[in-house]
Amino acid sequence: MALGRKLRYGMVGGGPDAFIGAVHRQAAALDGEIELVAGAFSSSADKSRQQGDELLLDASRVYGSYQEMAEKESQLPEGERIDFVSVVTPNNVHFDVAKTFLEAGFHIICDKPMTTTVEDAEELCRLVTQHDAIFALTHNYTGYPMVKQARELVRGGQLGTVRKIVVEYPQGWLSTLLEGEGAKQAVWRTDPNRSGVSSCIGDIGSHAENLAHYITGLGIEEICADLTTFVPGRQLEDDGNVLVGYEEGARGILYASQVAVGEENNLRIRIYGTDASLEWHQENPNYLYIRFPDGPEQVYKRGNDYVAEITQHNSRLPFGHPEGFIEAFANIYVNATRTMAAKISGEQPGEFDTDFPTVQDGARGVHFIHKAVESGAKRAWIDASYTPPA
Repeated sequence: MALGRKLRYGMVGGGPDAFIGAVHRQAAALDGEIELVAGAFSSSADKSRQQGDELLLDASRVYGSYQEMAEKESQLPEGERIDFVSVVTPNNVHFDVAKTFLEAGFHIICDKPMTTTVEDAEELCRLVTQHDAIFALTHNYTGYPMVKQARELVRGGQLGTVRKIVVEYPQGWLSTLLEGEGAKQAVWRTDPNRSGVSSCIGDIGSHAENLAHYITGLGIEEICADLTTFVPGRQLEDDGNVLVGYEEGARGILYASQVAVGEENNLRIRIYGTDASLEWHQENPNYLYIRFPDGPEQVYKRGNDYVAEITQHNSRLPFGHPEGFIEAFANIYVNATRTMAAKISGEQPGEFDTDFPTVQDGARGVHFIHKAVESGAKRAWIDASYTPPA
């Protein structure tokens, strides 16, 4: 690492019983380059202290609020204070936390969706530029090595011209009114005051949109969405089907559901070109399938020397040893923090280190969520093109 030391970070959110905060901490720790030293883990000061005790942190670096954390960490000497903050709160808090730490001079790694409004997303884009900060968004599925291999194949023209994109993300965990039973993850994800205008599309449909864009590079021009709330008593949609018109004439189908009974985390993408097609499954992530009109199917396997350099860069184990969800998350963290380290030390980041979702990706994702909701309400095709602010 360019700095010759570990990068230090603080976490906002991720307190007792939180799911995603623990995932972020495990991912950040995986490569031994990043150290958690501070946190405001809950809106409850007592719960924040409890989490800090469990993580064996210095009690003086465990704060009762993120505002206190930003203020006190910014007053510490450069050699002691955090380098960046990890934001793992419910969606409605992302903007205020990120804004506070950007203005205090810190880099950001934020969970998705980035904000609950397009206006807030665009404001974060401006703040990142104004403060010359590194901002990474944890669309972690882009961290999988074979997703990067898929992108390289599309970029290299092996599929020819992309004609059709089919991306789906079915889950079944919200097929009953779990929020009515007090299940923590269900309660906030289905609450419009905390989740935003969408549950299903905002939570997992945004991953599907991001994955298709990351691999193909194609932006969305128009959409026609059908959003449904199947479970009685639920405030937000739990199922979504979106027809997509992409740039360059490509067409697509994006399907996301939280009520697909029996499904776990079955994110899958298929891309059809004029010369070949590809397919990747998140639940079987170490294999990428390529199909041709006049030859046998090819299977790319993670860890082999024949895959692209960027694919190898994002792999840790030899072939035959599976890598998965935590490693993909860790790739976002390690690439983003190596870029931060290079900036802090006045050096250029490594060739592949800048490969992570940015604040502009976050703004595009928030725009997509709102356009899907708008289209679903109108039950019509609408213009969904978007250019994030520089």
